Amino acid sequence: MEFDFLQPVAEEILNYIDTLSSQELGSKIVLHTKEQFPDLAKVNIAIIGVLDNRGDTSAISDVNLNPFRKKLYSMFPGNWDMTIADLGDILPGNSVEDTYYLLKKITAALIKNRVVPIVIGGSQDLTYALYRAYDDLEQMVNLVAVDNKFDFGKESEDSSATSYLTQIIVDEPNNLFNYCNIGYQTYYNSQEEIDLIEKLFFDAYRLGEISNKIALAEPVFRDADLVSFDLNSIKSADSGNTITFEPNGFNGKEICSLARYAGISDKVSAFGLFNHNNTLQEAPIMAQIVWYFIEGYHYRSNEYPYGSRKNYLKYIVPLEEEELVFYKSDKTDRWWIEIPFISNGSNKLKRNALLSCSYDEYLTACNQELPERWWKAQRKNTV
Repeated sequence: MEFDFLQPVAEEILNYIDTLSSQELGSKIVLHTKEQFPDLAKVNIAIIGVLDNRGDTSAISDVNLNPFRKKLYSMFPGNWDMTIADLGDILPGNSVEDTYYLLKKITAALIKNRVVPIVIGGSQDLTYALYRAYDDLEQMVNLVAVDNKFDFGKESEDSSATSYLTQIIVDEPNNLFNYCNIGYQTYYNSQEEIDLIEKLFFDAYRLGEISNKIALAEPVFRDADLVSFDLNSIKSADSGNTITFEPNGFNGKEICSLARYAGISDKVSAFGLFNHNNTLQEAPIMAQIVWYFIEGYHYRSNEYPYGSRKNYLKYIVPLEEEELVFYKSDKTDRWWIEIPFISNGSNKLKRNALLSCSYDEYLTACNQELPERWWKAQRKNTV
């Protein structure tokens, strides 16, 4: 694979790494330099910077990821048994579409080679390029966005950090099976947008719901293929973002917990962190988010039940009109619920599928109530 368009890691960062101890992360990472490119066959996680923020109308300067890299590489890794590479940066193309094309190309190549890309931007419309990377993989995509807005826009509007979701929904090929928003703030979203989320059988959790019980998000990430974090979802007191000031949002502990949930998911194959405002104060929270994603990746259990379910405890819950089948892992105590295959010639799932769920959703079924996420998933399967 040739990635000549990638800018090597800056000399400033290489010189900084030389000052670090052998125990710090910067001394353990494989770097793209002018002299060499990492052997991707030996890499588990690849960090890529995208220096294009043209989709963010509030951006006041070019993207500079050197402060983020210094913060990340000065941290100490956990007892991680993996190889991490920094592939450098994608420079802005002549047009935004050029940037999308390059990001799509490298993301698709990495996913095919079982390398998880961590993409640091840049404006959040780059999520569209990550989504398009799945076009050649012939699979439906579950997208989870940690964001205070749904990022809908008009169909005629150019893709931007606040409208890219419309482009994902409208453009062909349409590989999107589910979109889930975590942390939306109602006053930033019109009632029409909230109603549209329901109409499309998508999932959305308000900031207060997740802050009150962060574990609600774990099953959502377990089903995700692509995860996109908007740094504006963090309150400014914790993020250091004083340019687009946010008085409310996730605190530092909560956003890092969500990043760890994303990393620990066996299914997540691409992760993006976007809308960096280029202040030095924001670099520490960015570095910690990435650190926790990598920490979660280290603890993946590789138990996602793609095939045999014989090692899982099976629970059958009879309802008045349905019979729900749950599976519980005897390894991690995590739960799944079965979505039955319905042959009508148009459904998106071609076999019985398992939807990640929580123990509380099992109890809901035992109380003769259909879990909402199960109902939405089945509706998407039949329309």
